[in-house]
Amino acid sequence: MRFRPTDFAATIACFPELWTADPMTPEDLLHQYAQGPSLLAKSLIGVSSTQMNEHPVPGTWSIREVICHLADAEIVYADRMKRVLVESNPTLFEWSPDDSIRDDLCLGRDLQNEMEIIRGVRLQMHSILTGQNIEVWQRTAVHTAEGPMTLETLLERIIQHIPHHLTFVEAKKRAMEGT
Repeated sequence: MRFRPTDFAATIACFPELWTADPMTPEDLLHQYAQGPSLLAKSLIGVSSTQMNEHPVPGTWSIREVICHLADAEIVYADRMKRVLVESNPTLFEWSPDDSIRDDLCLGRDLQNEMEIIRGVRLQMHSILTGQNIEVWQRTAVHTAEGPMTLETLLERIIQHIPHHLTFVEAKKRAMEGT
């Protein structure tokens, strides 16, 4: 599995084997999209439930908070992609991930459920996006902070989201191991 690089220099440095500058087809993108939950699950092997809640890197989210953020982002991006598919140039509002990662909104969330949300949303969107004609991938929306973006761009961003956050998960794991 290889991803197209954007502005994720730290992610590219941590996982160089995942990145490519080669042009990608919608089928390539969808294949990568489907792989995201497995990448996340593999990164969590050996992490205890206690470690999920620790903050070994001061000023950053715990692994639990990263997982909750990823689940929230999947829902946001699925909604955005669906809106691009059915609306004419919809407005996409800015979303602040920190708003949903407060202790009172995250600590009680079951991490297995969060992982299933990530997997389930990607399965649903994969089935919706598979077989769409090439013109659909260039349909646009207007993001309130970032301006126009295509369906293809939205998919690329959510594809890169899990690997981007895996760099932080790996840093937390190293900090907990003392290396």
